[in-house]
Amino acid sequence: MDEKELAAFLQNYNGRPLRLMEVCGTHTSALYRTGLRQLLSKKITLVSGPGCPVCVTPTAYIDKLVEFAFEPGYRVMTFGDMLAVPGSRMSLAEARDRGGAADFFYAPEEMLKRAAAHPETTYVLATVGFETTAPVWATIIKEAAARDIKNLKFLTALKTMPQALSFLCGQGKIDGFLCPGHVAVITGSEPYSRLAEEFGETMVIGGFSRSLLLRALTRLVLESSRSHTGMWNEYPSVVKPEGNPAARQILDEVFAAGDAAWRGIGVLKGSGLYIKEKYRDWDAGSRGLDEDAVPKGCLCSRIVLGAALPGQCPYFGKGCTPEHPVGACMVSSEGTCCITYREG
Repeated sequence: MDEKELAAFLQNYNGRPLRLMEVCGTHTSALYRTGLRQLLSKKITLVSGPGCPVCVTPTAYIDKLVEFAFEPGYRVMTFGDMLAVPGSRMSLAEARDRGGAADFFYAPEEMLKRAAAHPETTYVLATVGFETTAPVWATIIKEAAARDIKNLKFLTALKTMPQALSFLCGQGKIDGFLCPGHVAVITGSEPYSRLAEEFGETMVIGGFSRSLLLRALTRLVLESSRSHTGMWNEYPSVVKPEGNPAARQILDEVFAAGDAAWRGIGVLKGSGLYIKEKYRDWDAGSRGLDEDAVPKGCLCSRIVLGAALPGQCPYFGKGCTPEHPVGACMVSSEGTCCITYREG
């Protein structure tokens, strides 16, 4: 079928009601931007999963960064959207307004040069992401060690997606998953094949253009409506069964798996990546940051599970906006609430 026929199929679908989840925040944005979410049949409910690393970072991690921001001789550096993530007491942006040392970078690689040029300052980097960005962080940690830049520290909140998908599959409330294409480039398609087999789920790996999304969504709706279980790779040009061996090798060299807290979900076994003993001098104390304090009434903890929609949250668009976020889902450009507010 051509794109017009695929779009017509999704728009006119009249089979059994389906509840589908796109896991990746980039997919959430692309589905709005391409107009595909808006054209879906009313028989298809598309919900968003925990695919935004900023959104699932627990408050204890933010609180630790805030502590560093007020520590003499320290400066916290992060991507811009992390500045606004609420902690249990304040965000990094609020800490900065109160005299704390916190700023943003455009590319983490630039911090190697900056730290080397300013040995009097200890820089703490907010090291957040999934498998997509973890190899970049691993490379920077290796380079900092090779150059013996001891005033560059990494507070990690790196997470791996298969464990989160395993948790979601165990809930039994989703008919099919649109799996994250960017993550699958690194991990390969095999982890999703195993999950589909273990839980009897329907999983489709998809790309991000309108054409690729049309094909992935059509496959997902077709197979889910027939209760066919398994994994289909609709992004074969870049996602291979084995993934990216070089990226996985550097991850294995620098990081070790461990339990990690996901904001709104809780602690998932083996879902975190922590700096290995070999590079411990560059670890800012990343383990044990599990406590999470979600504001009373905020539905972020349900939204990241696809159990609630942004519009159902009493704060959405009222007390909670991208300029003044209450919950983490409103902070990032890949957060479900932020995307829905701006594009939905």
